Amino acid sequence: MHAETALFVILGVVIVAILWIVAKYNQLVSLRNRIENAWSQIDVQLKRRYDLIPNLVETVKGYAAHEKGVFENVAQARSAMMNAQGVAQQGEAQNQITGALKSLFAVAEAYPELKANENFRMLQEELSGTESKIAYARQFYNDNVMSYNTLIQSFPANMIASSFGFKEHEYFPMDDVARESVKVQF
Repeated sequence: MHAETALFVILGVVIVAILWIVAKYNQLVSLRNRIENAWSQIDVQLKRRYDLIPNLVETVKGYAAHEKGVFENVAQARSAMMNAQGVAQQGEAQNQITGALKSLFAVAEAYPELKANENFRMLQEELSGTESKIAYARQFYNDNVMSYNTLIQSFPANMIASSFGFKEHEYFPMDDVARESVKVQF
């Protein structure tokens, strides 16, 4: 009778272990999919931003055509954004465009008639709303990356993660330069 009880206990432990492994695997898959979804949301907002930038630049150009360097910086930054691959390059490109847009808006401050232009104000508001959505999407992405990375680094889930090839994801970075306010002198 003791051998039969021992067999049921061992079988019960094996079943619980298998169920735990399946649950952790499914949790890892779920978090990985959330990260991919969050990255897609960032892409959607960045595409919207890319589409707004040329309209904004053209509007400012009409008032401040002699600010050629600012327009070139915005164009270069937009090109870098469109060609960026992966999280690190995308983060670097985003920081570059943020700095270029700050310069563009700083130039616009010097032209009261531009600031009063309805088209410029509408584009500025749209871009501002898009920037807020990008910030939220970035935060959502980084929160999911943190949860995922924490799980795959935690024992004993890390054994399952390494067994099934789950790798850490990169955070979407924010450069210190992008946090600074732009200083423009005329």
